[in-house]
Amino acid sequence: MTETRPGKLGTSMRRLEDPRLVTGAGNYVDDLRPDRLAHVAFIRSTEPHALIDSIDTEEALRMPGVLGVFTAAELELTAPMPNPYPHPALIGGKQASPLAEREVCYVGEPIAVVVAETRYQAADAAEAVFVDYQPLPSAGTLRAARAGNAPMVNLGAQSNVVATLEAAYGDVAGAFATADHVVPLALGQHRGACASMETRGVVAERHAHGVTVWTSSQGPYTVKKMLSAYFGRDDLRVIAPDVGGGFGPKGGIYAEEYVLTALALTLDRPVKWIETRREHFLTTQQQRDMVAELEVAASADGRMLGLRGTIWHDNGAYVPYGLLLPMTGFQLIQGPYLLEAMDLRMHVVATNAVPTSPIRGAARPNAAFISERAADAVARATGIERAEIRRLNFIPRDRFPYEFPLAARYGGNITYDSGSYHEALDKVLDLADAAGFPARKAEAAAHGRRLGLGIAAYVEDTGLGPHESVRVDVLDDGTVDVVVGTGSQGQGHATVYAQIVSTELDIDPRLVRLRSADTELAGTGVATVASRTAVTAGSSAALAARTVADHLRDRAAEHLEASPADLVFSGGSIQVAGSPGSSVTIAELAGAAGGTISAEETHPMPRPPYASGCHVAEVEVDVETGLVTVLHYSVAHDCGTVLNPMIVEGQIDGGVAHGLSNALLEQVSYTDEGHPLSTTFMDFRIPTAVEMPPLSKVHVETPSPDNPLGAKGAGEGGTIPAAAAIVSAVEDALADLGVVVDRYPLHPSVVRDMIERSHG
Repeated sequence: MTETRPGKLGTSMRRLEDPRLVTGAGNYVDDLRPDRLAHVAFIRSTEPHALIDSIDTEEALRMPGVLGVFTAAELELTAPMPNPYPHPALIGGKQASPLAEREVCYVGEPIAVVVAETRYQAADAAEAVFVDYQPLPSAGTLRAARAGNAPMVNLGAQSNVVATLEAAYGDVAGAFATADHVVPLALGQHRGACASMETRGVVAERHAHGVTVWTSSQGPYTVKKMLSAYFGRDDLRVIAPDVGGGFGPKGGIYAEEYVLTALALTLDRPVKWIETRREHFLTTQQQRDMVAELEVAASADGRMLGLRGTIWHDNGAYVPYGLLLPMTGFQLIQGPYLLEAMDLRMHVVATNAVPTSPIRGAARPNAAFISERAADAVARATGIERAEIRRLNFIPRDRFPYEFPLAARYGGNITYDSGSYHEALDKVLDLADAAGFPARKAEAAAHGRRLGLGIAAYVEDTGLGPHESVRVDVLDDGTVDVVVGTGSQGQGHATVYAQIVSTELDIDPRLVRLRSADTELAGTGVATVASRTAVTAGSSAALAARTVADHLRDRAAEHLEASPADLVFSGGSIQVAGSPGSSVTIAELAGAAGGTISAEETHPMPRPPYASGCHVAEVEVDVETGLVTVLHYSVAHDCGTVLNPMIVEGQIDGGVAHGLSNALLEQVSYTDEGHPLSTTFMDFRIPTAVEMPPLSKVHVETPSPDNPLGAKGAGEGGTIPAAAAIVSAVEDALADLGVVVDRYPLHPSVVRDMIERSHG
């Protein structure tokens, strides 16, 4: 029997990075303390919309330790920040400047900056800066901004609608004309915050060869590209050290990176800014606020014939991500279904609130909520069981690759590469013991308790291109370096890259070292976002390792006077097959080659691989209080080839926790004028271990044909359908009361309101 070497790709392996991180040896932005370090605090707008009449800095400048107070004009930061993701449909909207010079458009927008010897001195001095405002009319919520008489969010704008997206195919009019059922769907989804363990932070230092910026970022290459364009310099180096969680909002670039770069150049000494938790709620980009007014058409036998209507997406005060966020969700509203026709409009709306950007799922939870509410609505209208509606409408496995007649943002039409949706549904229903649920529900009802079972499926475009380059270096001490642009924020990159490379070279994965997230190390890179890194960088790492293996085999063939075809890798050596005594180590080969044998490869990604899955939630609803308790949660998850089952299951656990938080707890709230109401964890609740239910997981593996690993992304699938599954379960628990759940989060007061509304 052949033994599987520990750490081989496809097996579970303890994470190589964890001993360093859990023993406090991590190196985060706030751990950086270069000599002569000065500290930065920002003066931020207290008005949702206003003109700045004056900024009084005199008192602050007299305070102990203060090195300076700077405005946009003094740092020459009056030009707008460039948009990393421009789009031709963007007809309105505004790009902010790093520091507001005249107009502020949301509470928390940076206006000026204090630099002092200590963080506390900087914070005290920032409190002493007085900004004289001329308040302007404002619209801080989606409801307020789309009202008929809404004030303009930005001065000079003609409309608060900054873009309109369209998705249409098929005979929509015919589908609705012949439908046996036309069901209206009025849906609402709320704003959510990132709430990563580590807040954002930046350190910038000028040196003889340029400027180095360390930032808590998912995308150091994006940061470098934007900073270089803004300052007109190519001597910028950007490093993302250890990052304590990203979840999407750290994937772009913020005003603070521009300001600290300017300060480092102006003061000629290193500067540091660390975001407070209150600043995080006021300034770090948010997402998800969306309302939809739709109709779904269905036949009497349960086929979903068409979907039409209008969606409004809250983009906040500016468009720092262009249309990347709304487009991501908009292109997946068809979900895993054979939907014959669709005609949708999405209006992207500016509000006097924090700008929005992707957060775990990046509007895909919005899309899944729409498609799954539509499926449940068809079940309700036809009287057909919800799981059966999905079986009737899922794209069958023999239809892949499946193309929708919708233009994709990556070119061509949206094409699902592979999947097995019926298998995932059957597996998750078995895992959740759905067959036994009626008995459990009846027993609970006999004791005055209400149980509900909810189902939600999803499809996710992952591994977004264009590519990630990876270099593999075999060194003369037998170790191997993997050099890649993307960094980790907890995903286990060091472990998975080590497994990929060590499997190709048949070495101990502990001999593989990851060097990443430094723009001076790797030539190209994008970001660790959109469930893309295992697919893009992982595939490039596999190709680079195979190329290195070919180089090693050729050199070994010369050394051993054998044919390359007769050589095999074994435990750090290359030997003639069947002759263990005739061998040479890869370290010896690297030494003979001058110390290193290297290869760099880039696997192109012309289209994304589509992950998928199905979730089942079992809940209890207290009708007196409105409290929803999740009793059990089951997941069938397809991320293609599973590279490390333990890491994937950890990603699922974290994703489900995030999704349950979306569904039941968190909510960023603003007044209609734009004053924030959620600025602490007292106001913005997230789950603890107490709120997490038992989780059961099962894998479905449909490898992608488009990359050498067969991989699909795994980081967001746990989150995407979770809110839809919880909503479906709550609706099931309250079905006899006539409750139709049309929004989330399902705070107890919201559930009670739905119950009361159902009774008039």
